[in-house]
Amino acid sequence: MKSLFYLPFWFFRARCLGARRPLQTVLFVSDRCNLTCKHCSIYESRHPHVKTLEQIGQELEYAYRLGSRFVDFEGGEPTLWRDGDHNLNSLIRLAKKIGFYSTTVTTNAQLPFAGSEADSIWVSLDGLGDYHDAIRGKGAFDRLAKHIATAGHPHLSVNMVINALNYPSVEETIEFAKNSPHIESISLNFHTPYAGTEHLFLDWEKRARTIDLIIERKKAGYPVMNSVSGLKLMKHNRFKKQCWVSNFILADGTQLTECQGKTAGICDRCGLSMAGEMHAVFSLKPDTIFAGLKLRM
Repeated sequence: MKSLFYLPFWFFRARCLGARRPLQTVLFVSDRCNLTCKHCSIYESRHPHVKTLEQIGQELEYAYRLGSRFVDFEGGEPTLWRDGDHNLNSLIRLAKKIGFYSTTVTTNAQLPFAGSEADSIWVSLDGLGDYHDAIRGKGAFDRLAKHIATAGHPHLSVNMVINALNYPSVEETIEFAKNSPHIESISLNFHTPYAGTEHLFLDWEKRARTIDLIIERKKAGYPVMNSVSGLKLMKHNRFKKQCWVSNFILADGTQLTECQGKTAGICDRCGLSMAGEMHAVFSLKPDTIFAGLKLRM
């Protein structure tokens, strides 16, 4: 109920008064991982940062003071995180104690995550079968499918980042999400070409055709989280970015008030669908507002 009152208050201050307070925090608990994905620019294998419970608590307090009320725990692979007897559920409980309305975990699903106390789970799915394995390693898809099926979580969704390797698998991946009794929805994004991953960038013509396919499936009733208004913006990427809506706390403790893409100078090639979604919200697109409320409520 608290979020029901906070969201319109936050939106009024942001749109009418120009307040730039984050709504969501993306908090990287570690850059340790159990995969070496082709698109990744975060994973650190030699000397990974692993935060302590105390450090994460301080970061959550900081984000809450900024105005953030939703937190997404990411990595690396966040399910690997430990500090003594504390695990990821300890962080979820801590966030709730501080006052966050909702907690999310984004996982590669290579380890079982049944029993997660997060309000929602997002599983990174880069296509079906060989498409997923071509990016994340042999056997990764089978482990992911097994752990999705045994998670027993009521709000489990999948996120696909579309790139030059896996774009032919978009249609079947949406179909997979629709037919799975364990998956609530699917979010579709496009690869953002951070340094060293430029070869995975999907050209604009193929992106536009892929977005048309996604919109077609959305209108046909498939559980696509993206709104039609937001998807249309991602065709050309020529719109004002409101990326301050999320603040980021990196694995090394660096605090960013906006997406890392701005620092990297690649906003013009951004593939993060939330950029389009937020602009559509601020443009008062009804379908996007409804999709956002459904996601947050």
